[in-house]
Amino acid sequence: MRQVYRCAVGVMLVCLSFGCSTATHSDGSATATRPLDVLMAGNQRFVSGHPMNVQNTSEREQLAAGQHPIAIIVGCSDSRVPPEVVFDQGLGQLFVVRVAGEVVDDHALGSIEYAAEHLHSHLIVVLGHDKCGAVQAAVAGGEAPGHIRSIVEAIQPAVEEAKKEPGDDLLDKAIDANVLNVTDRIKHSQPILAHMVETGEVQVVAARYKLATGEVQLLGAANP
Repeated sequence: MRQVYRCAVGVMLVCLSFGCSTATHSDGSATATRPLDVLMAGNQRFVSGHPMNVQNTSEREQLAAGQHPIAIIVGCSDSRVPPEVVFDQGLGQLFVVRVAGEVVDDHALGSIEYAAEHLHSHLIVVLGHDKCGAVQAAVAGGEAPGHIRSIVEAIQPAVEEAKKEPGDDLLDKAIDANVLNVTDRIKHSQPILAHMVETGEVQVVAARYKLATGEVQLLGAANP
């Protein structure tokens, strides 16, 4: 099974304003912080029970003029995994694309392209989670009803990959395999995203949310 890398970011103070972020180091100097560091620091605040993002009227009014999200989150529709809460981010800070099983079709890819090319978001996080019902349906097999079938079929390749991996927990392996497959599809999506990844304009990261702890873990290498 692909190795899971935990990301623990020691950012003590994060200031967000329309996609521009800074971090204060131990020597008191402030430097630009990568969007991924901002998200992981926010997740640590969420896990520790000390979120700091509180919306106010002035922020809402400012955002009416335009948006500059620092990251694109491609996540599952599961009600237990709201990205803004998980990463402790506020209005205008995340461009979120959500569908069961975080699968991506042409509509989802078009949405991601829009945020990357026109809103200049340079980070894409594909966020899976424990006990994903969509992946569980694919693992269970059988005939899925209605349009649910299209989601199960999109996830099925990950299930087949997971069956070849060592270990007994097929669902657990399939969840990670599905996240990595979606990540790979985004990275190689022509003509826009593949080019932006190749030129370093966009970073695509695979991650998994732990329902019990609230922690986000990175899967594989955290770079294109």
